[in-house]
Amino acid sequence: MGRPSWDEYFMKITELVATRATCLRRKVGAILVRNKRILTTGYNGPPSGIRHCEERGGCIRDELKIPSGERMELSRAIHAEQNAIIQAAKMGISIQDSTLYVTTHPCFTCAKMLINAGVKKIIYKEGYPDTFAKDILKEAGVEVIQFDNLTRGQKEN
Repeated sequence: MGRPSWDEYFMKITELVATRATCLRRKVGAILVRNKRILTTGYNGPPSGIRHCEERGGCIRDELKIPSGERMELSRAIHAEQNAIIQAAKMGISIQDSTLYVTTHPCFTCAKMLINAGVKKIIYKEGYPDTFAKDILKEAGVEVIQFDNLTRGQKEN
């Protein structure tokens, strides 16, 4: 059995981080890495001290029948990427020139935050229905790669 590549290693950690998520719809994990060192982690869930959807009896977005990728402001959850950025701010850690490993492609709001935070590369596992996010990341010059394509040498922006 060989050692995993750095990308495989970090993606496996990202998947483990996602197991802490409390969202009933989608469990997402994110880690920010620079120079092969983990800077911060994040998973999706409500702000600290706020009841999880399961504790309040269900998901507001499900109750309102809101499709995935729409009306994200109507969610109790903070996205995994946002929590990773917030953790960096709380701990005084620069994430400039870092790489984000994330289980789901960032949404438009997270994409804007990642661009302004100086993240230079995103490696994601699963897609997300948000073409605006892909467009803005490409325009900003952020390298975006789907994890499954790493072994085939294909890149996506």
